[in-house]
Amino acid sequence: MAAASAAIAVAVLGGLSTDIGPWYRSLVEPPWKPPDALFGPAWTLIYACAAVAGVKAWQRAESRAWREWMLGLFALNAFINVTWSLLFFRLRRPDWALAEVGLLWLSILVLLLFLGRVSRTSAWLLVPYLAWVAFAAALNFAVVRLNGPFGS
Repeated sequence: MAAASAAIAVAVLGGLSTDIGPWYRSLVEPPWKPPDALFGPAWTLIYACAAVAGVKAWQRAESRAWREWMLGLFALNAFINVTWSLLFFRLRRPDWALAEVGLLWLSILVLLLFLGRVSRTSAWLLVPYLAWVAFAAALNFAVVRLNGPFGS
């Protein structure tokens, strides 16, 4: 229940940070960008997989210290995830979001490797998240290339 609540909280914060208004709609996007309607279901699946990964790893954890590290890594990842949305959509700085998305990807990789030490299933459940953020980084790069500079 706690894992699901945490995933929902991150999803809600990310959603509240995402403004698909006139500014966003004015951006030139690459032709390979998926429809906006796909992003909600994709993130829902990713958050569900991450929650299940966390529960499975929690159940297999050998110590309280390990669980505390896992919670810390999930919290750091959630913070970086929501920060990306704030940078891109609220501050309208896709260039800053592009710099930050590398940190998001690395935080997922660290989480995947850490959880994989106790649960291979947990690690595999994070692969879609890692892949989606890699794709999002490529999309973010394309938006910056097609629309920059920002902040003027």
